[in-house]
Amino acid sequence: MDFASIIQTVAVYALPVLFAITLHEAAHGYAALRFGDNTAAMLGRITLNPLKHIDPVGTIAMPLLLYFATSGAFLFGYAKPVPVRFGNLNNPKRDMVWVALAGPFANFVQAFLWVVGIYVLNAMGPEERFFYEMCRAGILVNLVMFAFNLFPLPPLDGGRILVGLLPMRAAVMVSRVEPWGFFIVMGLVLAGVVSTLWLRPVMNLTAQTLEWLTTPIRLLLT
Repeated sequence: MDFASIIQTVAVYALPVLFAITLHEAAHGYAALRFGDNTAAMLGRITLNPLKHIDPVGTIAMPLLLYFATSGAFLFGYAKPVPVRFGNLNNPKRDMVWVALAGPFANFVQAFLWVVGIYVLNAMGPEERFFYEMCRAGILVNLVMFAFNLFPLPPLDGGRILVGLLPMRAAVMVSRVEPWGFFIVMGLVLAGVVSTLWLRPVMNLTAQTLEWLTTPIRLLLT
C-alpha cells in the first residue's frame, strides 16, 4: 500500500470532510432551535467546532478500517447525530421536514461554493494542483452526503422528510422502521442497491443543477 498516496488523500479530503460534517450537523441544530427545540443548543451542538460532531467510531475508526480493508474501494462513516426532540417543535410533523432538510441543504450550499472555488482558481491560474483537488474533493464529499442523507428511510434525513410529508397513518407505519433502518440501509448499500438506484442518479442530477446555477459565475470570471 502506498502510504504517500494515503497521506496525500487525507490531506486533500480532511478540510472538506470536516466542513461537510460540521455544517451538516450544526444546520440540523440551528433549524431545530428556530422551530422551537433548544436541545441541540443546550448541548452545545450548534457550533462550527468539528470536535463536537465527530463520532470516534463512525467518523474516524470505521472509515479508516474500510479504506484499508477495501483499498479505498468502499468508504462509509457517520457523525454524532444532533439530538432533536421533535415533540418540542412548534408543529412537530411539519417542522420535522425543515429540520431534516437543513443538513442536506448545508451540503448542497457547500458543494456550490466548492464549484465556485474551482472557477476562482481557474481565473487566478495557479500552478499548484492541491487546491484544485481539494475543491473537487469538497464537491464529491458534499454531493455524497447530500444524496445519501436524502435516501427515504428513517433514521436518515430523507426518511424523516418522508414521515413528515405522508398522511398520519402512513407516517406512523414508516416511522416504525427506524429502529432497524440503519441495518436495512447498510444491507442495501452493501448489495449495491443504494448506489445504483439512488446515490448515482441523485448525485448526477445535483451536479447538473450546480453546473446550471454556477454558470453565470463561471462566465463572469472567464
